[in-house]
Amino acid sequence: MTNVVVIGKTGQVAQELKATSLVDYNVTFLGRNDVDITNENALFDVVSRYKPSFIINASAYTAVDKAQSEKEAAFQINELGVANLAKIAKKLTAQFIHISTDFVFGNSQNKPYGLNDMLSPINVYGESKLSGENQIESIYAEGSSIIRTSWVYSGYANNFVKTMLKLMDDKDELGIVADQVGSPTYAKGLAEFIWSLTKKERRNKLYHYSDLGVASWYDFAIAIQEIAVDLKLLSKAIVVKPIISEQYPMPAKRPNYSVLGENSGDKHWRQQLKSMLTTYKNGY
Repeated sequence: MTNVVVIGKTGQVAQELKATSLVDYNVTFLGRNDVDITNENALFDVVSRYKPSFIINASAYTAVDKAQSEKEAAFQINELGVANLAKIAKKLTAQFIHISTDFVFGNSQNKPYGLNDMLSPINVYGESKLSGENQIESIYAEGSSIIRTSWVYSGYANNFVKTMLKLMDDKDELGIVADQVGSPTYAKGLAEFIWSLTKKERRNKLYHYSDLGVASWYDFAIAIQEIAVDLKLLSKAIVVKPIISEQYPMPAKRPNYSVLGENSGDKHWRQQLKSMLTTYKNGY
């Protein structure tokens, strides 16, 4: 029996990892009430009990706008916590799988980002996630795999898809940003990719994983509404208008283009969105 410790319990990816976990694995999920990843000694005491072959980090500080005013909190989780996990994985000779983000790139180009393209985050969240990547590289590169992903959603937790469903049900008109482009990614597919990595004899140090295709937030919202109306998750379509970022100012600047190249995803985002919404309708 392979022992796996997943750091994270209530987030989208953690819950999808639980829903798709493999029958021949003994998987333990540890949330913030179970362990403090910023306390290395306490973390080691808890994680070592389970004698893991794999430690998967599905936890992060992900409040992109709040991070602008809570920089220390973001770095505590996304840098210090990640460093601690890398140290403990190394001590236990466990393989470490960590989830990172497209936001490590920023606005440095207008074509899909390769694995080794220049990293230049433009907000605190991206900076903190890049610092976490750097910690892994310096502490335990030989036993770690970093997976950068983008625009993650699921039937679990809070995300853009569920927010759109609620707003489209409540309002008669919405304005959605059309000048930020990326690749929506269903967390279930990401979870299945993570489990597939644990079955490999050798893993790369770095992966990009997102669903195929490219969309703006406006494109994504239009698709959510079309599919949700077809599935009768929404009773009617409302007016959805494209707007530019300046019309919807946020504390944290977002990249205009953050599509991941050299991508391990194999399904189109629209196909994955329909799959998620169908599952959501039938009871997640």
